[in-house]
Order: sequence, then C-alpha cells, then structure tokens
Amino acid sequence: MSDTAPRDGQAREILRLAVPAFLALVAEPLFLLADSAIVGYLGTSALAGLGVASAVLLTAVNIFVFLAYGTTAVVARRLGAGDQRGAVSAGIDGIWLALLLGAAAAVVTAVLAGPLVQLFGAGPDVAAEAVTYLRWSALGIPSMLVVLAATGVLRGLQDTRTPLVASVVGFSANALLSLLLVHGVGWGIAGAAIGTVLAQTGMALGLVLVVVRGARRLGSSLTFHGAGVLRAARGGIPLLVRTVALRAALLLTTWSAAGLGDEQLAAHQVAMTVWSTLAFALDALAIAAQALTGKTLGAGDREGTRAATTLMVRWSIWFGVILTGVILALHRVIPLGFSQDLDVRSALGAALVVVALGQPIAGIAFILDGVLIGAGDTRWLAWAQTAATVAYLPMVLEVRLSGVDGTTGLVWLWVAFTGFMTVRALLLWRRSRGETWMVVGAER
Repeated sequence: MSDTAPRDGQAREILRLAVPAFLALVAEPLFLLADSAIVGYLGTSALAGLGVASAVLLTAVNIFVFLAYGTTAVVARRLGAGDQRGAVSAGIDGIWLALLLGAAAAVVTAVLAGPLVQLFGAGPDVAAEAVTYLRWSALGIPSMLVVLAATGVLRGLQDTRTPLVASVVGFSANALLSLLLVHGVGWGIAGAAIGTVLAQTGMALGLVLVVVRGARRLGSSLTFHGAGVLRAARGGIPLLVRTVALRAALLLTTWSAAGLGDEQLAAHQVAMTVWSTLAFALDALAIAAQALTGKTLGAGDREGTRAATTLMVRWSIWFGVILTGVILALHRVIPLGFSQDLDVRSALGAALVVVALGQPIAGIAFILDGVLIGAGDTRWLAWAQTAATVAYLPMVLEVRLSGVDGTTGLVWLWVAFTGFMTVRALLLWRRSRGETWMVVGAER
C-alpha cells in the first residue's frame, strides 16, 4: 500500500470528527444573529453599541484560541501514545491556564472598556451602550476561555460530539436568557450581556464536568500544577503569534477597504462576513485534522498521518470547489439581502466572485494549518504566518495607495487578499511535503 493511500476506516473517522465540529461551528453565528435581533428592538444605538462591544470582546477572546488548538494537539498526541492519564492531565493544565488568562483579560477589558470603545469613534449614545455591554460581558471571559480549553481537551480525546451538544444548549440558553432579561425584565443591553455570561458559564461548567469525570476515572490529578500550566503557556506562545499575525492581515484588509469609499466599505464588510462563514465550514475538517494528526503521530504512525493528510487535502479542495459553485450561483442574489443601495449591491456582487474563486485555495490553507497544529509544529507556523502577512503588505498597500477606488478597487483588494491566502497555502503545502514536522511519540 502506498504511504499516501487512505486506510480503511480513515474516511469514517474523519467524518466522525468533522461533522459534529461543523455543526458546532455553524451553531455559534446562527445564535449570535438571534442575540443581535433581540438587542435590535432596543433601537439603533443599542444595536450599534452591541456591534462595537462584540468586536472588542471577540478580539479579547479569539487571541487565546490557542487554548483550544494547542490543547487538542497535546492531548491527542498523548492519547495516541497510549497515555490516557497523561493526556487528561495535560488538558487539566490547559483549563487552569484558561482560568488565569481569563481572569486577567476580564479585569483589563472591564477597566479599559471606555477607552477601547472610544477607539471606534462611536457617538456618545452608542459608546454608552457599548461600554455597558462590554463591562458586564467581561465577567464571562474566564468562562469563554475555559470553554475553549475544555473543548480542546475533548477534541484531543477524539470527542467532537460533546462540544456540539454544549454549543447547541449554550447558545439556545443565551438566546432565551437574552430575550427574558432584555425585554421581559427590562434590563436593556445589560440583560443581553448578563444572559451571555450565564450561558457561557453554564457551558464551561458542563464541559469541565465531563473532563473531570474522565480525569477521576483515569486517576488524573485535578490540582493546580505550576510546571504543567507554565508548559502549556510556553507551548501556546507560537500559536498566539500565528493568530496575531493572521488578525493583522484581516485588519489591514479592512483598513484598505475603508479608503475605497463608504459603499465599498459596506460591501467589503458583507463579503468578509461571507468569507468568514465559509471559513467556518472549511475549518471543520481542520479541527478533525488537529485531533487525528496528533493521535496518529503520538502512536508513531507516520504512514497513517501522511495518508490521512492526503485524503483531507483532497476533500478540502473538492469542498472548496463546491463552495465556489454555490457562491458563483448566488453572487447576484446574496447582495439583495444586505442592502438597498445599488452601488453596494454592485460592489458586493463583484467581490463575491473573487471570494468564490478563492475557496479551493482557502481549503488547502485551512486543512494544512490544522494538520501542522495537530503535529505541534507551532514554531514554524508562527514564522510562516508572519511571513505571509509581511508578503501581503505590498499587495494591500498597492491597493490602498494606487488611487483606484469604487468597485474596481474592491475587486483588486479581494484579489490581493486571495494572493495572501495563496502565499499562506503554498508555504503550508511545501512544509507538509517534507518530513520534519512528523515528530512521533507522546512529546514533541
């Protein structure tokens, strides 16, 4: 058998991990939309304030996504090596780290809520609503980070169904609590924030309970171990660098779009929302890749790792091709649901053509990113993502400084962003073709 030939049962294993992960990823934006609709009935200032506060809150939480990704890789590798107790213990260290980072982030966010909101240049009414929401929501940041870490533990243990259940129950509770507290009790935007805090806390407790039960069954320690937490923190630094570099590229894109005109900026925001939604879909396979790669390398199975990677790359490309067809078919329909402005619709329709054509490239980048995260190749990932962002600088600056605006400028901006994703995919593909990243055993 070729070392790249898929093994019997590999496809089923990938689907077993990817399908629940996909459903969990899709559940979050759907329920967040419901939350926005509930707040929207309070008025324009409240809805705009929610948008500003959410941008700050999501940034504060998303930079710690390594708590999920890094924990998945470490736990899966030890599981593959047959060390279930050590796998869960490493996961417990990650949860303790999430609590510490969450407490610090909560204090900083609450104290600096006013200055952070002012960075967006919002008016006084909008700023007041945003600060209220942000300060109440800060109480839930520790729970949000614990959810990330506990989800990473369960994914590493090859369980993506439990996080799915937690997502559906948690986000449903969030919508119901927000409806009750905002309109029933009359707490306004603060009620929406408190509902989110309660729902996230419930999710965190539920997921931690599942992890604790597994730890007790295996005899793993639940106590705080400074050395283990410090090791988890050090391991997360490269992924933090990777994430910051990626966020920088996204912010550069929005900055460039802001110079194209108001209609083009509005169209860009919708196009980026569509791109992000498609990324959620493609990322489900990347989550499966993290869990499966860590497990097979932990078991010392390089051949199985290579075969699974080949299969998942193939699937991601075809999935990207399917998404290309869907968006091309709908690129004139989608704008109708977002704006009455004909200029916005025209610019968005043109941008969506480029978004569509870039999906197979994005599929390759996302899946190989997941494979290398699962392998624990995080230092290289930090370097590669930084290099891709640096390579993107002249592309995005050319669009911003060329003087081209309107729809043509927006199209060229999305061509540049697709160039960024191409550079990222090429770097990841070249790395994946070698053997350096395939380190086997319980520890990398």
